[in-house]
Amino acid sequence: MKNSSIIILFTIALLKICKGGFDWDLFDIPHWSIDPDFNLNVSQLIKSKGYPVEDYTVQTPDGYLLSVQRIPFGRVKHYNPKFEKKVVFLQHGLLSSSNDWVINFPLQSLAFILADNGYDVWLGNIRGNTYSRHNVYFPSTSERFWNFSFSEMAKYDLPTMFDFTLNVTGKKQLSYVGHSQGTTSMFALLSEMPEYNEKVNLFIALAPVITVGHITTAIRYLAPFASDVDFLFNILGIGEFLPSGPVIKFLSEFVCDTKIKFICEDVIFLLCGTDHKQLNETRLPVYVSHTPAGASTKSIIHFAQMVNSKKFQKFDYGKKGNLLEYNQTTPPEYYPENITTKVALFWSENDKLADPIDVHLLEKRLPNMIYSTPVKLKEFNHLDFVWGVNASTLVYEGVLTLLENV
Repeated sequence: MKNSSIIILFTIALLKICKGGFDWDLFDIPHWSIDPDFNLNVSQLIKSKGYPVEDYTVQTPDGYLLSVQRIPFGRVKHYNPKFEKKVVFLQHGLLSSSNDWVINFPLQSLAFILADNGYDVWLGNIRGNTYSRHNVYFPSTSERFWNFSFSEMAKYDLPTMFDFTLNVTGKKQLSYVGHSQGTTSMFALLSEMPEYNEKVNLFIALAPVITVGHITTAIRYLAPFASDVDFLFNILGIGEFLPSGPVIKFLSEFVCDTKIKFICEDVIFLLCGTDHKQLNETRLPVYVSHTPAGASTKSIIHFAQMVNSKKFQKFDYGKKGNLLEYNQTTPPEYYPENITTKVALFWSENDKLADPIDVHLLEKRLPNMIYSTPVKLKEFNHLDFVWGVNASTLVYEGVLTLLENV
C-alpha cells in the first residue's frame, strides 16, 4: 500500500489521455534525450557547475546518519581581508533534499548565488531522505527507522548539524534559510531550545509553515481520518511515504520530457499550487528524478492532524498514547512566542501549503520578526521558492540583503 498515493495520482493523470483514446506517439520516445543532470547526486550536481564541495556525515543522538554538504566558496574566491566569511545553513522542505538548493543553474540556485557572494554555504539533509537513510541501531527497512516527524528533526537533526557546522568553521553563530518543513522544524527547535537562539543570528523562512488549518493541498484530504492514526497507517503504509520507486523512475525517465509531461506537472501542482510560468519544463525530468526524496508517513499524518487542530503541536497519539509519551492527554504545543532570534518571512498568495492566512497568524506570534513580505508575483507557488526560474530576483535578492545586514 505504500505506493498507493502516487499510483492514484498517476492513474488520474492518465485518464485525461484515455478519454480521447491513448496515443503512444505522445511519448515521443525516439526524440527523447537525457539531461546530463538526470543521474547526478547533489555533490555531483555541485561539481558539474564548477563549485567545490565537501561531504560530511553526522550522527544524531538517536543514531541517524545525516549527510551534509558544504560549498566553502564560489567560482571566484573572495580575497578581501575585511570580509568576514559568514556561514549560511540551508534546509530543505518536505519530501525534498539538499538537491533543491542546487538543482537549477548557478544564477538561479540559492546555494550557488550565496557561494558566489562570498558565503560559506552548508546544506542539510534530514533523516529518511535520499542522503540520510541509515541508522546505527536499525535498518531503513524497519518500521522503527520511519518512526519520526518534524519533532524529531527539531530535537535531534538540526541541533546535530548546527553544532557540527559551527565546530568545523570555528564560528559561534550561523544564519539559517529554511523552506517549508525546514521552517517548521526550525520554529519548533527555537521554541523549545533557547540556547539555539544564541547560535542562530538570523532565521529566513521561505514559505513558512507552523499551523496548517487553512491549507488546500492534498494533505487536507487526509485530515478527516487523522484521529484514527492506525487507519491512516494501514492505508498509507507504516514507514516511508511516496518512496522513490518504479513509478517515480518511470515518470522522470519516460514521461517528464515528452508530450504528456503534464502528468508530472499535475503531481507537482496538486501538492504545491499551479504556476506554469515559473516551472522550467525542460528540467522536469531532473526535478522528478530527485523528488520525492523521502519522508515518513508519520510526518504526513502529523501535518494532517494539525489541519484539524489548527495548532502548532507535537504528534497526537490519542489520549492513552499521549499519556505514555507526554504524561498528558493532549499533545504539547510549540510556542513561537519564545523565539528571540531575528526572523524574516517570505511567502506567496498562491501557496497551498503555506497559506497566507496561516502566515499572518504566525506573524502575530513572533516577537522578533524583522521582515515579512509576499512575493510580488501572485502565481508564485510553494516549490517556486527553490525551483522557480525567477526566484533569484523575486526572493533571493531580498535574502542577500537581509544576510548582508546581519
